Amino acid sequence: MKAPDFIPALVQLLLTLIVVAAALLLYDRTVVRPALRIGMVDVAEVYRQKEAEFTQLLTKAGSEDDRQKAMLMARTFAQRLPIALEELPRDCACLVVLKGAVAGPTPHTVDLTAQLRQKVGMP
Repeated sequence: MKAPDFIPALVQLLLTLIVVAAALLLYDRTVVRPALRIGMVDVAEVYRQKEAEFTQLLTKAGSEDDRQKAMLMARTFAQRLPIALEELPRDCACLVVLKGAVAGPTPHTVDLTAQLRQKVGMP
């Protein structure tokens, strides 16, 4: 028995559909979904906490050495904060915005404030 003439065309069609579906899936996973993810960070909260810690250290400082330690802590924080903010988008592979700029969280919104605290050496 001879195979019908449409079988090679059907095989070609199925193969094309599989390749297109795989390409769309790959595109969705590598381009579309990461672009939908938005990281938000509350820099003001982190800054206020560090400022309170600095103020507390300065008010309790009994010696010049304690004051110098507090100043060193503030200087280190001021140097680490911009670096940490630059690293966050690379770490999460997402767009990072200030928390105040987000009108309402979505399923694609991730709060990165804890990671920022960790990067700047806060508990």
